[in-house]
Amino acid sequence: MATDLPAGVDLFLAPNPGPMTLDGTNTWRITSHDAPGAPAVVIDPGPDDEPHLRQVAAAGPVGLIVVTHRHRDHTAGAARLAELTGAPVRGADPVECVDGPPLADGERLVDRLQVVLTPGHTTDSVCLRLLDSAGATVAVFTGDTILGRGTTVIAHPDGALGPYLDSLRRLADIGAVPVLPGHGPVRPNLAAVCAEYLTHRTQRLDQVRAVLQEIGPTATVAQVTDVVYDFLDPDDATLRGAAERSVAAQLDHLRGAPS
Repeated sequence: MATDLPAGVDLFLAPNPGPMTLDGTNTWRITSHDAPGAPAVVIDPGPDDEPHLRQVAAAGPVGLIVVTHRHRDHTAGAARLAELTGAPVRGADPVECVDGPPLADGERLVDRLQVVLTPGHTTDSVCLRLLDSAGATVAVFTGDTILGRGTTVIAHPDGALGPYLDSLRRLADIGAVPVLPGHGPVRPNLAAVCAEYLTHRTQRLDQVRAVLQEIGPTATVAQVTDVVYDFLDPDDATLRGAAERSVAAQLDHLRGAPS
């Protein structure tokens, strides 16, 4: 577990490090400030790793399991954690839900969490505000919408750039609160990170526009990726695939594809 987190929040780092998961998936456990000892909420159980899931379950009773989006590095362990704890599983996608309805925008989960729908990384991505006893936001759990290091991939064709930019602007309006991400370390200022991400995406779009002007409007994803991401290791298929998905999202955005 990690230290220097908001009161009532614990972090369990899953043992699945990698180029897309950074140090591993962050599994968050949140307890109530109004009802000490009440069942906790767990966000993103992570991979189906028995020791990891048993450690989370052993921390105390769990009343709800939430997944921030459908990717397996966040959801694969949800069914097993539900077995261990008896808790329902909820996400924005009904397919990911077990014994509970899909999450709704603005919905309050117990006394400390509020759902913010943030499509973009995937169509079903959500973030969750962490609230104090007065209802003010003290931090935001961001899943893969914002990472603890670097920027996230737009998982085209499921993800789309237009909604992602809208989600970043919506999160920026929350203000300068800590980011509790799905991967990587805590970041101190949500509004600042959103501004960085928006600048990064604008710069990438400008690069893609320049490539289209040079090669032509029918340039392929591979051709654009070769130029815009020329710094990638050509032997790293994982990062190349992520870059191509982001480029595909950028091309759809520029070409006016429906999102």
